[in-house]
Amino acid sequence: MDREFKAFVASEKDGTFLQDVQTRNTRDLPAGEVLIRVHYSSLNYKDALSATGNRGITRNYPHTPGIDASGVVEESLAHQFKPGDPVLVTGYDLGMDTSGGFGQYIRVPAAWVVPLPAGLSLKEAMIFGTAGFTAGLSVYHLSQFVTPDMGEVLVTGATGGVGSLAVAILAKSGYSVAALTGKPEKDEFLRYLGAARTVGRSELLKSDPKALLKGQWAGAVDTVGGSILANVLKSIQMQGAVTSCGHVSGAQLETTVFPFIIRGVSLLGINSQSCPMEKRLMIWHRLSSEWKINQLAGIYIEIGLSDLGEAIRNILGGKITGRILINQQ
Repeated sequence: MDREFKAFVASEKDGTFLQDVQTRNTRDLPAGEVLIRVHYSSLNYKDALSATGNRGITRNYPHTPGIDASGVVEESLAHQFKPGDPVLVTGYDLGMDTSGGFGQYIRVPAAWVVPLPAGLSLKEAMIFGTAGFTAGLSVYHLSQFVTPDMGEVLVTGATGGVGSLAVAILAKSGYSVAALTGKPEKDEFLRYLGAARTVGRSELLKSDPKALLKGQWAGAVDTVGGSILANVLKSIQMQGAVTSCGHVSGAQLETTVFPFIIRGVSLLGINSQSCPMEKRLMIWHRLSSEWKINQLAGIYIEIGLSDLGEAIRNILGGKITGRILINQQ
């Protein structure tokens, strides 16, 4: 049965990208086994790029962004899902070239759909969203190399979506966390999340020709890339590890082999978009149980579809702290 619904749509006119809320119909959604009535989505940096015409993210417009969605199954051609099932979808092609979570309905392949874990509500699942999933994936991989007794762990971009959730998950897991930020006024927020101390971003923006710097941290979760990641690698202690999941500070990485061959540092790439389903289910289970942080209620602001334009401008301008939740009920 066809259904009309509201969606945030990015479109191109004379080389300029515009965004507005439009009425769409489910018959125009792409093919897929599962039709989901979206209750919540969340705003990520990648969504903002898609909404403003980044062809590296989205090739074809008009388009509804949104790489995250949680909601209830309305129609299913797949045996593992039935109408009424609470579910979530993050990553894959959702919101990139497939109509995404910034609409009240999505239709996707069953292979993308995750049953909502018992310990999470649909709202909590999207407070985490791709950012929380990426943070959890980062902590999981880091923990294979770095244990809490080895010393302090640094989180870069600590007031952002991935960074703030990584701080909280690491602290809940027993790590002593140093939070790197360019926003000194957010010190109280970072300590609320569990950071033992904050570090000014300028300390890791300094250009230093040395191949290795003083080993300050046992490990790090890097969310920003660029020169900050290069300096983090120089500053990791023996047998430490660094996860890398973002490039807001730059996609180029200028480093030497010395952190790797002198100190035995491991650089771990984090790709949440195409994470295998078995690992995806494990990470979501942990987010619903031992990694379900107590600070969820204080880490987000809630908006509607009509507020997305301003929120997108703010996230591109580096003005967002924590998470942006989009309520579409």
